[in-house]
Amino acid sequence: MDLLRGLAICMVLMNHVNMQLLGAEVPYTQGLPRQLVSSLVWNGQFGVQIFFVISGFLITSTTLRRWGSVSAVNVGDFYRLRFARIAPLLMLLLVILSLLHLAHVKEFVVSPKTGGLGRALAAALTFHVNLLEARRGYLPASWDILWSLSVEEMFYLGFPLACRVLRRVSAVSALLLVFVLLGPFARSQAFNHNPVWREYSYLGGMDGIALGCLTALLSAKTRLSSTTLRVLGAAGTMMLVFILGFSISVYRWGLGRNGLDMTVLAVGVCMVLIAVAQMRWQAPIFLGPLVRVGALSYEVYLTHVFVVLSLFHLFLIMNKPIQTVPAMFLAVLLLSGLLGALISRNYSEPMNRWLRARWVRDAARYSAVLKTGTIAKSATAVSP
Repeated sequence: MDLLRGLAICMVLMNHVNMQLLGAEVPYTQGLPRQLVSSLVWNGQFGVQIFFVISGFLITSTTLRRWGSVSAVNVGDFYRLRFARIAPLLMLLLVILSLLHLAHVKEFVVSPKTGGLGRALAAALTFHVNLLEARRGYLPASWDILWSLSVEEMFYLGFPLACRVLRRVSAVSALLLVFVLLGPFARSQAFNHNPVWREYSYLGGMDGIALGCLTALLSAKTRLSSTTLRVLGAAGTMMLVFILGFSISVYRWGLGRNGLDMTVLAVGVCMVLIAVAQMRWQAPIFLGPLVRVGALSYEVYLTHVFVVLSLFHLFLIMNKPIQTVPAMFLAVLLLSGLLGALISRNYSEPMNRWLRARWVRDAARYSAVLKTGTIAKSATAVSP
């Protein structure tokens, strides 16, 4: 699962470097096949969808391991655990971004058009950055990334309440299926004429989370045969390759315009997830660095813009030498991973443990549940 998240975060990082290069009119893709370019640097939105699916799967799996059933979830503890994982790094990021705005650092200034610093802070703290951008335009890149956190956390505000009210797995599953069915409509050009909202809407991202939740519920209830799991894993992998590797054809066939490309991708991820979860598949050792980046995806996602902008500024100072572009992509991947590891070890994880120990009544049991299962530390924030 962390391997998938590692691939997803790499897609996001590559896309954000690409956007900086395009903004500076650097023709670095000339002569390359269109599909190769699309697969390498235009799959950022697909990467976010992968994050959403894995997030739903991990959170639901951990909920079942911790409380035994969806009906027994402790709503207060659920919120406290989410806060302990999400809030420390988010608050630190917002403080840094506010200081950079007040210092008038160009790339971090929130324009009056979008409401200024106060409006951006309010949107980030109440999880509607996506809605603000759809109405008033894009925020600076370092703020823009918080749109996905808005979608994810708004879903998890309602998830434990729905579990306690509906109680039965069948009723919870029916509600989750509603989100799955509404997702493509929210992303469809025919039903949503706002291009920003098509990408950033709540319903357009919650279907991926809901599919991940449904997959976790199915995996906990039904033990599939090894043959079935291998078929699911292979079919899911083929669906991922189809969407990520043939995206231009996928769009030309109408799946993109109708919002179904994200659905196909999410279903493929779910098929892979249930296969690797029940078969307890482990990534090869040589993919260890990518797996580690996946485990650090929250830290990497929230902080990578600083690396991207720093290296891109250096690129501009050097007068945009096009031959150094591949090195810049690689450097962004490497340094973003290192920065994420540094922050995780020295700040976000210590704060997570500290808050959990003081706010959660049975925090020791929670830790034991994570250590005894295959979910482990991965059952934390996945937000890209």
